[in-house]
Amino acid sequence: MKKLLNVPPTKNSLLELKKQTLILEEGYELLERKKEILTRLVYEKLKFYRQLRKQTRASLIETYHWLGITQMRMGSQNLRQIALRLKPALTIKILPRSNLGVEYPSIQVNKLPLEPVGLLKSDASVDDARSHLIDTVSLCAQLGEAELSLLRMLEEQRKTQKRVNALKYNVIPCHKDTIHFIEASLEEDERNTLFQIKILHSKKNS
Repeated sequence: MKKLLNVPPTKNSLLELKKQTLILEEGYELLERKKEILTRLVYEKLKFYRQLRKQTRASLIETYHWLGITQMRMGSQNLRQIALRLKPALTIKILPRSNLGVEYPSIQVNKLPLEPVGLLKSDASVDDARSHLIDTVSLCAQLGEAELSLLRMLEEQRKTQKRVNALKYNVIPCHKDTIHFIEASLEEDERNTLFQIKILHSKKNS
């Protein structure tokens, strides 16, 4: 059974519904294009995210390798003292970013020059470990941005798909069915009116 809008079957309603249907069809086309663009962006971001995740994993493995070497050479106590004395080796800024109406944070990492450790009996592996740690933290920040933007793009893609489906399979067909019903009703009224005129005309001439 066709679903019809609750409007009176008049010419004004017919004209208004036709205008609304044109607007809905334009909106549907815009949403369809947005969905296609979002789908392409999702695939691009997914590919980049997978590459970045692989790179980050490799960097983490390398960093833990150097941390293990440094701990064996320096000892845990010396490493704790070094960690307490060192200043931050990077700065992180989180800025808002938007793409196709999808908002997500943009993370900017700025690496600072490494300061000398300043402890006797320090090992060269300390600087190697610090350098790898900074690179890994930078990659983790990029990975976090890539993952969050991907998730929000996917969510927006799902919402857009739902809107497209609602317009295509529910809203627009409902408007068109109502238009056809009103047109049929108006044609029926017109035929009845003509029939009554003919009867009146025949009675007048008889």
